[in-house]
Amino acid sequence: MTIQFNTETFRDDYSFRNSDWAIKRFPFPFHEDSYMYSVNMEQHRGGPAGSVYEKRFDVDEHYVSEMADRAIVLADDPLRCQSLPHMTLAGWDTLELIMVCKSEDYPDLFELHRDGDRWRWINKPMGIDHTFTFLDETTLPCGPLEYITRQAQGDYAVLDQRGDMLYMDAGMVTTQADWSLDFDIGMDFFEWHAPVPLAHEMGIFKRALKFLLNVQQGAPARRLNWTMTVNPLLDTSPENYHKWGVQKTTLTPENIGAKQHLRVELQTFYRLPRSNALLFPIRCYLIAFQDLVSVPKWGRRLHRVVRDLPEELATYKGFIANRPMMLDYLSRYDDGLPTSPGIWPDLDSEPPLQT
Repeated sequence: MTIQFNTETFRDDYSFRNSDWAIKRFPFPFHEDSYMYSVNMEQHRGGPAGSVYEKRFDVDEHYVSEMADRAIVLADDPLRCQSLPHMTLAGWDTLELIMVCKSEDYPDLFELHRDGDRWRWINKPMGIDHTFTFLDETTLPCGPLEYITRQAQGDYAVLDQRGDMLYMDAGMVTTQADWSLDFDIGMDFFEWHAPVPLAHEMGIFKRALKFLLNVQQGAPARRLNWTMTVNPLLDTSPENYHKWGVQKTTLTPENIGAKQHLRVELQTFYRLPRSNALLFPIRCYLIAFQDLVSVPKWGRRLHRVVRDLPEELATYKGFIANRPMMLDYLSRYDDGLPTSPGIWPDLDSEPPLQT
């Protein structure tokens, strides 16, 4: 299908909206009526057709507006994009991967023409037509990581592998769920996950690290993560908590359907060829409660997940104070009927298992 790009905002007047198409393909994160941490990694092979998993780097109706919001964040705080000196090659790896994937998966929107080291990149939605020399930083307006991630939805952590540990040594992070690249830069895998409750005691991160260290070139992996956000905010950084934290107090029974959003991250993992770094794209999707409950299965299930979530997790996810109001709203859409297994909207439309 031809993507119609929205003109919308993720701040101030919050004109962000999901079309019916975007609602139906939303990456609902709960495969059953309860939630607890798990490694929940799977191979990122693409498909089903039309889903957010079909392409390697999903492009949707929010693309142009999300890139405009990223530019606003970077203009205010350039440290949202950082790369330690030894990570330059990983930046070029990232640039190549994203350009190749986008030009192959969306040839009507992106073109990449390569003549040896002389490359021409065309980004039609953003009006970019740029010829540069691969591996020559002087031919780009900024570093390779920043250049390409200013044109790619989602955040990008670039993890250096040294021995049996991963280190967050580069990244572009402007749409994060309350964590800071500037704080985490240079930390190892366990250090930057230290604030997460319960998961350490369950051994989740030890298993996750073992899995990630074994991700091979050409065999990317993925998982979903989630939290809650009041208003369709992309930038929920600790640096700007004074701007967005107070918005949690603006919920009322009358506006919660429009203002409360489920925030889901599609996290993917790619082994990069030259640097052997691990690229960790974190794509944020937002959906208002009033849109989510238009899918009956999702409305029933979200009520049960929020209702039964342990208090520590509800606190960590940032909605413990508003949980009673959320449950009052969601309970109207839970008739007690059983839900079908899996994340897809209903049993009839569930695609076959990807093997």
